[in-house]
Amino acid sequence: MTEGTTSAAAEGADTLTRLEQEGEIAADYLEGLLDIADLDGDIDMDVEADRASVSIISDTASRDLQKLVGRDGEVLEALQELTRLAVHRETGDRSRLMLDIAGYRAKKRTELSELGAKAAADAKNSGEPVKLKPMTPFERKVVHDAVKAAGLRSESEGEEPQRFVVVLPD
Repeated sequence: MTEGTTSAAAEGADTLTRLEQEGEIAADYLEGLLDIADLDGDIDMDVEADRASVSIISDTASRDLQKLVGRDGEVLEALQELTRLAVHRETGDRSRLMLDIAGYRAKKRTELSELGAKAAADAKNSGEPVKLKPMTPFERKVVHDAVKAAGLRSESEGEEPQRFVVVLPD
């Protein structure tokens, strides 16, 4: 192994350790939240795409966890920000942690990937840019990835909270 390879491997291990630590801090914070709210749920931690990922799941089809998702994921977004702040308080570093509750984000990711692929196909067929409705940063990222996978470019336009994706034809 060369010196460069060794330092790259060590840096990768350090990043993984840091992300796992973020997940542990987030899990502790969320377990406390579930206890306070008297809600049942299990915490699942992972590292995906260079960010910590934490999910609250339940064995039962509990409506209780849906309360933590809220309408259009609004409560989920707020809880994610609070969890990121809890991680920041402990580590001193800004966190890009992703939170999912009851599979809401996973389902949303699938729907948005399909939307991005359809918008890319529409832009290819019409030769015209396709503008989508305003979305959260998470939603826009998923659409951008789907458009890129379809071989086209996309851009975000507008100001929050009315920022939206425009899919550009070839």
